[in-house]
Amino acid sequence: MRFFTQRRHFSDLSEQEILALAISSEEDDAQIYRTYAERLRADFPDSAKVFEGMAKEEDGHRQRLIDVFKRRFGDTIPLIRREHVAGYYARRPVWLIENLGLERIREEAEAMERDAERFYLAAAKRTEDAATRKLLGDLAAAEAGHQHTAERLEREHLPEDAREEEARMAHRQFVLTWVQPGLAGLMDGSVSTLAPIFATAFATQDTWTTFLVGLAASVGAGISMGFTEAASDDGEISGRGSPLKRGIASGVMTTVGGLGHALPYLIPDFWTATVIAIIVVFVELWAIAWIQKKYMQTPFMRAAFQVVLGGALVFAAGVLIGSG
Repeated sequence: MRFFTQRRHFSDLSEQEILALAISSEEDDAQIYRTYAERLRADFPDSAKVFEGMAKEEDGHRQRLIDVFKRRFGDTIPLIRREHVAGYYARRPVWLIENLGLERIREEAEAMERDAERFYLAAAKRTEDAATRKLLGDLAAAEAGHQHTAERLEREHLPEDAREEEARMAHRQFVLTWVQPGLAGLMDGSVSTLAPIFATAFATQDTWTTFLVGLAASVGAGISMGFTEAASDDGEISGRGSPLKRGIASGVMTTVGGLGHALPYLIPDFWTATVIAIIVVFVELWAIAWIQKKYMQTPFMRAAFQVVLGGALVFAAGVLIGSG
């Protein structure tokens, strides 16, 4: 089967190529850490310093590898990268970190070190040459030690008060970017679609027609809310984050809020579908109140009263209009 792949297997690499691969891997990891630092610098400057320190550690390991390579094989280092070797651990493309939060980036960094350590340990077991085995073992130990380096750097640059401040900022950013637009969408989708759905239900007592009206109202409201949220604020001055993320959160949750009580009308029996839809509405409204309490610090009873009262009024309006 190896004849059909363009990738080399690690077992086919020479000691020279293994060293070259290790050098390019350390170089890539240093660049990833610097990208993390740049991504975090504006909002989390202390964490950015931690990743800058980790990048410098990778630079030092790379230089040690280069020194060993030159001493054994000369100045010309073959270009061998991760993607050239079958089964070699992969790294997440750096542009995807735009969608990662602070804690997720820290988890990615920890996973990077674990992947490298496991690879070098496995590679050492498959190597017969004593010098190469020792080198790979040293690399595995170095990767394992990076976690201690990260802890030391965090102690230097991230004292407890700085970590707590960054945690508060990360939570605030999460609420502004995802929770607020999503909650607004869920409220709009759950409440605004009540009247057309139940008006249609009681006017026609046709479950399929009611479902189609609910589907159209939910999807239409979701598209409208999504575009409105994305276009209303670019996030630069308000600090609310990416308009694309906010638009997705608002649009998706608006659609979900409306579909929740539209889907029961796929049931052919009118009263069965209606009773289930009413139960779903009740669950949706209480879920909104819970989200307001958890993320917006709104007292639960006040949030429940506002949401349930508003929803009940819209529901009653839909039933009265449909029955008339």
